Amino acid sequence: MVLTPRRRRMLLWGLLAAGFLLVNFHRTATAVLADSLAATFDADATELSFLHASFFYIYAALQLPAGLVVDRYGPRRVASLGLATMTVGVVAFALAGSFTGAFLTRAVVGLGGSVLYVATLRFCAAWFSADAYATMTGLTIAAAGLGGIMATTPLALAIEATGWRTSLLVAGAVGATVAVGIGAFVRDRPPAALADRAGAASDGGQARPATFAEVIANTRHVLGEIETWLLGIVLFLVLGANFTVLGLWGVPFVVDVYGVPVAAASTYVLVGNVGFVLGSPAFGALSDRLERRTSLMVASAVVFTLAYIALVLVPPLPVVGLALFVALFANGGVALAFTVAKERHRPDVGATVTGVINSLGYFGAAMLPSVMGYVLDAYWTGDVINGARVYTRTGYRVAFAIAAGAGVLAVVCSLALHYRESGSSASDSAAT
Repeated sequence: MVLTPRRRRMLLWGLLAAGFLLVNFHRTATAVLADSLAATFDADATELSFLHASFFYIYAALQLPAGLVVDRYGPRRVASLGLATMTVGVVAFALAGSFTGAFLTRAVVGLGGSVLYVATLRFCAAWFSADAYATMTGLTIAAAGLGGIMATTPLALAIEATGWRTSLLVAGAVGATVAVGIGAFVRDRPPAALADRAGAASDGGQARPATFAEVIANTRHVLGEIETWLLGIVLFLVLGANFTVLGLWGVPFVVDVYGVPVAAASTYVLVGNVGFVLGSPAFGALSDRLERRTSLMVASAVVFTLAYIALVLVPPLPVVGLALFVALFANGGVALAFTVAKERHRPDVGATVTGVINSLGYFGAAMLPSVMGYVLDAYWTGDVINGARVYTRTGYRVAFAIAAGAGVLAVVCSLALHYRESGSSASDSAAT
């Protein structure tokens, strides 16, 4: 088979995307693992929320440093080392003998995984043309969605067959293999023969890492823009709610309220992850075709809100799957925030601004699980089945109302961003 330039780009991207797929597998696996972890470590909803969020505490805190490091050292070295670190954390988590050990080792998983998304987008900025960036961002997020799908019914069946510890050890072995592949084959920039757009940095060019002074100046500039904070807050609200529900409480909700087994309940979360897979590339391609970003973000935030309002009503079970699909499909439109951020800044600041807004997004994923876990514990009536607490319909309704409220705030922030960006574009046109 002839390795054309396009195939080479896609194969190298595929290695990085496989690493990010594994990141999303591990950060959303807690939903299926919840009952096993609750029984193993005798954990209530608040403790499970903290265990789930331990990944996101360090993941969120490191997004800005991850951007700086990727801008400084390049995607290949940072991604391969990050994935290797994540693999060590996964193996240690699978062998943990106490709740404290599980909390700390899951944090190591977040530490290693924190660099994969930023590194992959930095690779896309160097290897793909500018008009394909939103599409590649969407495909990268879709790869993460495949990881989410693997963390639902396939993981539930693997746990039934071999136990949760063995299942995670196998996932760790896969991560180690991908880390070696990234280190061996990925390159930070295309060679001159493959550079297909003006200004693309290549291995044969004179590109140099940013100095420390330039990094500090870039960070100050990014943090000084109101648009950066609007983008980050929208991600905080939407990513936070979606990763809390699909990554932790989605499966227990279906089990507790509708009385179905974990493996069957996980299929509804799988449907949500299908929306995650399809939404990002669909919105990315649509955005590139229409050359619209913020208006699609507004529409997506509205649809996200409506989906969680439907869950507040505790609808028939098929509607639950549809609502989760819609909420995660809308996530793809909100993810256009990364394209908006990238287009507002020079390429050498790309990973920095991505890290800033991604950090804010995952602080939401770190904070909202604890809020929802506290709510569920507050409404718990004392029922326990197979060592795991059973939570009430009312508790879940309040938790989903929090997610819907987050959606309303996301709509407001998206509208503010849209009007600011529209005003800026109008001013630029008038000036020319």
